[in-house]
Order: sequence, then C-alpha cells, then structure tokens
Amino acid sequence: MAHTNPPRGEGRPALHAPWRLEYLEALDAREKSGGPPTASSGSFLLDYWNSPAQDGPNHVIVRAADGLIVLNGFPYANGHLLVALADPRGRLLDYAPVQRATLWSLVDVAMDILERALNPQGVNVGLNQGRAAGAGVPQHLHVHLVPRWGGDVNFISVVGDVRVIPSSLLVMASRLRATARTLGLSGVPDEAK
Repeated sequence: MAHTNPPRGEGRPALHAPWRLEYLEALDAREKSGGPPTASSGSFLLDYWNSPAQDGPNHVIVRAADGLIVLNGFPYANGHLLVALADPRGRLLDYAPVQRATLWSLVDVAMDILERALNPQGVNVGLNQGRAAGAGVPQHLHVHLVPRWGGDVNFISVVGDVRVIPSSLLVMASRLRATARTLGLSGVPDEAK
C-alpha cells in the first residue's frame, strides 16, 4: 500500500520552532522600515550584489571583488552556502575561463570556512544549470555547498516529511563570518542589525 501524506495543513502534525519568531519579526521590521518595494532583477543573488549595505541582513558571509558567498535562506542543512559571481550567467560555459576560475576559487574559500566553522563529516558541492536540473535561479548560476553529518537526514525527514534545521540563520551567519574573519578574509560584513 502506497503511503501518501495529506496536503499541508490538513491533519499534519506541527513542528514547533519558537526561535523562528525572532527571524520573522526582524523580517517584518525590515519590510516596514524599508519603504516601498523596489524592482527586482529576478536574481536575488544579483540584488544582493547590488546592495552591499544589506550584506548583514542578507546573510552574506564574504563579499569578494567578483562575487559573493551567501548563507542560503532556505537551507537543506545548517551552514548551506551559495557561491555566485557578480555577473549573472545561466550556463557555466557562458563565463570566460578566468571567471570560472574565480568562481571555483570562491568555492575553495567557502569550503575552508565551512570545514573550519562546522567540522562536517562531508560536504555536497554542486551546481544546477537550468530549471530542469533544479536551478531555483536559472539565470544566475551558483554553486551549493551543503555540509553533511551522519544522521542529518533521519526518521523525521522520512516519517514526518520535515527537514529539521537546528540553528537559526542569524546564529549560523555569525558563526561563519567569525570563521571568515579568523582566516583574515576581507569583505566580511558586520552582523545583521
């Protein structure tokens, strides 16, 4: 007999995460104080690049000369980082060889930060080129670094159809930035206000 989950909200158990309230209230406060909405480029990564004053709230870990290392706002696991160049392109081969080298150099930096800050047992590294490959922002290629631990996908993921992220984005961003600073990296923003 096939197991099917009821639609969200209908007969599903609730997962209580009270630490999320601080995040939601801060998000609401930023929206209210930010004025009217502005036009988006269609790539939040490009929007982040064009808004260096918002690096703290946007969870930018490192702003380099040609790109960003950003904590994913919708992580698969604690510390899930995104690495993107400032120049949005949809395909890896749309970048010049020197740009590809820059991208992978930033991935090296992100990996060093992750390993030192979180000491994961493994890391998934990959990019999704095109929507059919799973790209959420297909017009702006980016590399995912997802730290992994034995048991990080456990019974609750299988039984409850829920992924548990045990640390808030603010705490994780602070931890990763602190590690970046100890590495002597420039372009590490101040903490979100």
